Amino acid sequence: MTERKPPGVSFESFVDKQIRDAERRGDFTALSGAGKPFAADDDSTTYDENWWIKRKMAREGLSVLPPSLALRKEVEDAFAAFPRTASEHTVRRIVTELNDRIRDMMFKPPPGPPLGLKPYDVDEVIAQWRLDRMTGTG
Repeated sequence: MTERKPPGVSFESFVDKQIRDAERRGDFTALSGAGKPFAADDDSTTYDENWWIKRKMAREGLSVLPPSLALRKEVEDAFAAFPRTASEHTVRRIVTELNDRIRDMMFKPPPGPPLGLKPYDVDEVIAQWRLDRMTGTG
């Protein structure tokens, strides 16, 4: 624990003194990574002031896609997962929920790029799902 800054001593000289004292004690000699550059997250050579926000979001699995692109990604992921879905009821429920969200976005467009989707024919999706299960494709 550090001592309190005495009155009348400038903050800068107080901190400098603490650093000098720690150097004399050898507190900085055995630090991990001493003398090595910081690991870069990417190949960019420009400084990004939001690096810490991006790293935190990646760690938390968050995304900053506009709502229309997020829904398009969700549809793509759902259709990619259908071959591994065991029940027709589950596929039907997922497509129906996606259609509801697509309709909502079609009639109340959010900011960002256009959605570019229309509701899916649930029976057509189920027919394709059945075919993929019988043939082992998908």
